[in-house]
Amino acid sequence: MIAYVKGILTAKHPTEVTVETGGLGYRIFIPISTFERLPSPGNEVLLHTYLHVREDALQLYGFLAAEEKEFFLTLTDVSGIGPRLGLGILSGARVSELRRAIESEDITFLSRIPGLGKKTATKLVFELRGKLPAADEPPPSPASALYDDALSALINLGYRKTDAEAALARLGTLQTLEGAITGALKALSRAIH
Repeated sequence: MIAYVKGILTAKHPTEVTVETGGLGYRIFIPISTFERLPSPGNEVLLHTYLHVREDALQLYGFLAAEEKEFFLTLTDVSGIGPRLGLGILSGARVSELRRAIESEDITFLSRIPGLGKKTATKLVFELRGKLPAADEPPPSPASALYDDALSALINLGYRKTDAEAALARLGTLQTLEGAITGALKALSRAIH
């Protein structure tokens, strides 16, 4: 689990950057919205990241704003929307525009985003309408760093965000990260069997 990467921006392109930290250069895929706000190479940058694990690759996705990362994770919870399409959606519109379009069921606006056809836009609205937190409200889940770390770990282990949130909610007050992850894994295991 890599929650963020902070270091020197050594290269930037519209879809990816390289950030050097601790003698390592991390290749991080980004949306256009992040690219537009990046400093020039040679400056320090902090990107909120999500590590996507596939059989053949480990890919880092990064965002300047934590809100963009959370919206990205929400998008990728929708069946049929993977990380690449999630980045494409965030590159095609700001989070506030996407939130408004989903809540108002504006399929026309959503289907104009490159890579997001009418069918996928309809699915996106169907699965997310009424479930997105308002822009100025905190998300309904606990905002503690412990909760966020446990949730991130479960997502990186391959569990859907909604399933991981439900498992953590069943635990009540979280005391330690290890206890939270272990308890949630037990709850998720019981839910499967």
